[in-house]
Amino acid sequence: MWNKIKFIYRAIYERMISKTRLAKELGVKFGERCDFMTRSWGSEPYLIEMGNDVTTSSGVKFVTHDGGMRVPRILYPQYKKADLFGKIIIGNNVFIGMDAMILPGTTIGDNVIIGARSVVKGSVKSNSVYAGVLAKYICSIEEYVEKNKNKYDMTKHLNPEEKKKYLIEKYQKKEYK
Repeated sequence: MWNKIKFIYRAIYERMISKTRLAKELGVKFGERCDFMTRSWGSEPYLIEMGNDVTTSSGVKFVTHDGGMRVPRILYPQYKKADLFGKIIIGNNVFIGMDAMILPGTTIGDNVIIGARSVVKGSVKSNSVYAGVLAKYICSIEEYVEKNKNKYDMTKHLNPEEKKKYLIEKYQKKEYK
């Protein structure tokens, strides 16, 4: 019951305050003259960093962790407590279209337009327009584990505050002013 009350209260609160203020309160780092229609900053919003003049349309989602880690956790006991995170860095003068999804570890350069419903992963060059969905075969589970095992963070046992502290320390970089 208490969780339902907290959920309702949070929904009312989010509608009452500006989306830019909400982003700031959640720990998203951003520069000046940003305009957000986004409400979905993911579970680690403090791993999102943006420059000046960034605009997001409604429905844009930021994902800073790989939920697929559940599979290796079950298959490989040594990764039972492993998580996989990636910071999202967005440059200056960027527009992100409606319902786009920005995946972990993505870096978007300056002067970029991201088309509606695009799924963005990896590096996006400055002075470019990107659009589309990436869904294609990437690798086997074994290759996935081998490729990422040096990047795993053993945070599954941490409470949210401990995880936040750990991730902020790990990903501490120059903040946009």
